[in-house]
Amino acid sequence: MLRGFWLLLGWCALALGAIGVVLPVLPTTPFVILAAFGFSKGSPRMHSYLENHRTFGPMIADWRMHGAIAPRYKAIAVIMMTAALSGSIIAGLRPQLIAIQALCMIGAATYVLSRPNGPRN
Repeated sequence: MLRGFWLLLGWCALALGAIGVVLPVLPTTPFVILAAFGFSKGSPRMHSYLENHRTFGPMIADWRMHGAIAPRYKAIAVIMMTAALSGSIIAGLRPQLIAIQALCMIGAATYVLSRPNGPRN
């Protein structure tokens, strides 16, 4: 039963990460890292696939070894968060919603930017 929970977590996180590739509201890297964690407990085969993936493997390795996010991914995350917030402003969302969104994005951006760059700079 617990294995099923980890497997479900891995698949849900991977799906959110895939959606994050095309939607600026969702960051891809944290969801891929979470998926790798879930799969490490629930599916050794999927965990191995992610670790050896050409795109996702280096992200996971940097995070595991150094708690690091490469500068390129940091920049992409901040740019996408800024674009999403700008889109909300342009769309004319209520100021309260924009304020909540801005606070959440400031927190997320602060966390992402505070991580080390890692050895791959």
